[in-house]
Order: sequence, then C-alpha cells, then structure tokens
Amino acid sequence: MSGAIGALSLPPFGLWPVFILPMGLAIIRLDYCESAKGAFLSGWSFGFGYFLAGLWWIGTAFLIEKQFLWAMPLAIVGLPLILALFFAIAFALSFYLWRAGPYRILIFSIILTTTELLRGQIFTGFPWNALGMILGSSLELSQIASVIGLSGLNFLTILIFASPILFVSEKQKSIRLIGPLFFFSGLTTLYLFGSQRLDAPQSEPVSGVRIRIMQPAIAQDEKFDKDYAARILTAYLSLSTRGSYPSAEGMKDITHLIWPETAFPFLLDHSPKAREEISHILPKGTVLLTGAVRAENKPDKSDRFYFNSIQVLDEFGVITASVDKVHLVPFGEYLPFETMIDFFGLRNFIAAPGGFTAAQERKPLRVPSWPLTLPLICYEAIFPEETRLSDGLRPGVLLNVTNDAWFGLTPGPYQHFAQARLRAIEQGVPLIRAANNGISAIIDPYGREHARIELGERGIIDGDLPKALPETLYSRISAGPISALSLFMGLVCILFTLGQITPRRVRSISATSDR
Repeated sequence: MSGAIGALSLPPFGLWPVFILPMGLAIIRLDYCESAKGAFLSGWSFGFGYFLAGLWWIGTAFLIEKQFLWAMPLAIVGLPLILALFFAIAFALSFYLWRAGPYRILIFSIILTTTELLRGQIFTGFPWNALGMILGSSLELSQIASVIGLSGLNFLTILIFASPILFVSEKQKSIRLIGPLFFFSGLTTLYLFGSQRLDAPQSEPVSGVRIRIMQPAIAQDEKFDKDYAARILTAYLSLSTRGSYPSAEGMKDITHLIWPETAFPFLLDHSPKAREEISHILPKGTVLLTGAVRAENKPDKSDRFYFNSIQVLDEFGVITASVDKVHLVPFGEYLPFETMIDFFGLRNFIAAPGGFTAAQERKPLRVPSWPLTLPLICYEAIFPEETRLSDGLRPGVLLNVTNDAWFGLTPGPYQHFAQARLRAIEQGVPLIRAANNGISAIIDPYGREHARIELGERGIIDGDLPKALPETLYSRISAGPISALSLFMGLVCILFTLGQITPRRVRSISATSDR
C-alpha cells in the first residue's frame, strides 16, 4: 500500500508531497526489522506496490493484439515482481548498515540511489518511473537536473522525502528538528533555483526554421494494417496541409514537417508512389522528418533486416537521410533469448517479421537548414545516457518521435512525456516531440512548452525552433562520471560501515533509550 501511494507522486497525478509517507514508512520498517530476510521482503513489497500502481497501463497493449491477451497478467504483475527486486536488495543492504540517528537516512539514500542506477543499466535497463521523476515531473524542482541529472534527482528525492521521519522517530530534540528543517529548506532551495532559471527569457529561435508537428491520433489496430495504408497516408497529408491537400497551400512558410514514429503500415523507401504524394505537399526547400520502418537485405539476400528509423524526405520525394534506433524494447521490438523463446512458440508483439535490428551506434541526423540532431525513437528518451552521440558532437536539438497509442489514454504517455522533457533540461537542448496520439510538443532547453497537443487529440502545432543553451554542467561531465561516482559512494559507504555495525546492533535500535 505504501509503494502504491508513492506512485501517486508520478505523472499525471503529480502529488509529490505524498511521497513523505512511503519514504517515512520505509525508514520505520527498517528500524524495527529483525532480519535481512525481513528487510528484503519489505523492500520487495514496497517496490511491487510502487511498480504495480505505476506501470499497470502496460497491459492495455495486449488489448490491441488480442492473440497475446493471455500474456497480459505476465506484463501487469510479472514486470513489477521483477523490478521490485532492486528495492528489495536496497532494503536488505540497508539492514546490514543500519545505525541509530540521521546517518541511516543518508545510508538508505545512497544505497537506493545505487540500485536505481543499476535498474537503468542491467539487462538493457528499464529506468521508467525512476524515483527522481517525483521531483523531475515538476518544472521548477527538476531544473537542478541541469547540474546533477537523473541520478542526482534520485538521491535528492529519497533523502528529502525520508528526512521528515526523524521528527517522530528520534528522542533528541536537535536531531528531531533536522528532518523537517532539511525537508523544507531542501525543497525551497530547489524551487528557488528552478524559478530563477525559468525566469530566463525565451530562447532565441533558430533563424529560417518554422516547424509543424502533425499528431494524427491513428488507432493502433489500424496503424499496422496494410488495408488502411492509403487512408492513413491521405489523413496525414490532409492534416499536415490544414485540409488543403492535394494542394500545398496549407504548408506555406513551413520549413520542416515532422510526423511520429513508424508512421506508415508500409516501407517508405520501397514505396515511390507514397513518396511522390508526399512531395506534392512540400513547398520548395521544405523537408519531412518522419518515423518509418526501414528494410535492408541480408548479405545472402535470403531475408531482410528491419529497422525502426527516422527518415528525411525532401521536396522531390527523395530520402536524403536515415538513422536507426539503437536501444530496442525487449519483447516489443526484439526477442531476448530468441532461441529459447522460439522453442516455446512465443512471438514479438510487432508487425515486422523477425523483429527489429538495433543500430550499432547513435549517429546524428543531418537535416537541411536545421541544427545537428540527436534522434531519440520512442522509449530511448527515458535513458539519460542515450543523449550522447557516438562521435562526441553536441546536438543542437533532440528529436523524439514516438507511438504511445499502444497505451491509450492512460498514465503511460504522461510519464513518457515527463521523462523526455527531463532530457532537454539535463542537456540544455530543445526537444521536438512528435507522438501518434500524444503528447506532442515543442520544448525549449529549460523544459518550457512553446506549443503542445494533448493526449488523444488530432491536430498540428506550428512554432519556431529554440536555440540550445551553452553546455550545462551535467552535459559537460555526462552521465558516466555521475554514475561511477554514485557507485563509488555506495561502495565506500559499505566498506566503511561493514564491521562497525552488526545485525544484532541493528535489531536493538528500536529498544535503545538514547535514540
């Protein structure tokens, strides 16, 4: 129940003050825990409630591909069961390092931050709804991410929201006051820092660029059906031109048109007629940036590789650039342990035969009259480390194309949007986001929305492209050193305290009179 209540702190609810309750109860539970096993089970229960309440919406994808309906309970319950193990490990380690006083809050924060970091890395990683997103979903409180990134937000979130429990768990008055004082001063400092940063004037626009983002809100059961191909393309063209299709009149002054992930139920690079129709609506010098499935023949030409891509189409219907997705979704875009899974007769929940192939490196997308672009396809945007190009160049814009229609009008798309926006704040780089059914937006380097289309709506937004800021402190030191520092702090903390604290002493905490 405590973990489930904590999930109310996440988008779209954003009731972040309630996170005091689950963090406080976690500390009290560890105070009175009498074994590592008990701590492990408590952490697992906490994590299961948090992830079950925060990720239940994943099951809605199985209502679209009904042949996989049997697997819905595995997704809704199985994924939280597994993710909760990271919290369980954190609680068990904390049990061995526990001691009376405020020190235990710091220990708990360091260890849980480290396991959250590992959750984002192990088995390709899944940092969705990282604890730092409780602060990260507030525009003011999330500005500190430009300095410390998501890992730092994880640490501050745990430390700040766990600290008030000192007021009720301690006997000594001076120590009791530390908790609420740190809580209020910490949040106030973050809010003032964020407010001061957001007082900056609107970012200057990139000269000669006018964006149009098209959000078609195509039903997911139609999106991959070839029978709907012509109708979908016509809908895209009509919506993009404000209803003037086949004329390009409605595209006047637009230099860059952006469509969402895997926009078509066909291969764009193998469909010259479709490219010709698209070219008719593109004025001179205007380009289309669109998500699309790309195919490439295998060396022996026996089959094809399929890639989830972003492609650039010019006014003549020629594909001038293409980049492929690097970080694929397990079980959604490829099958981990494919040989074993094939033996049991399981298949991907996607249309491409054999699933997608991952690109080997994250290449920039080069677009005419447009800054160097870092492409983020779908859930790549939840990984802080994915905002670095393989050649070390700094992008001038983040481009996130996605299709969250699998999850309908649930909390999932709101959570995805908040995590993508945090990447812009971390890097000080604008984010252009095109989603099939929302949320699409033009976001400046501070995370402020210049234009937005709500979830489930069909429409377009026009706007200028904001310029990137100078490198933030976080973008200069990158996620790598911060991650290493977090692991180092955790290791030092464990080595420093092992041998000084025994499980026997931990069990006696609740009985001491000098707490």
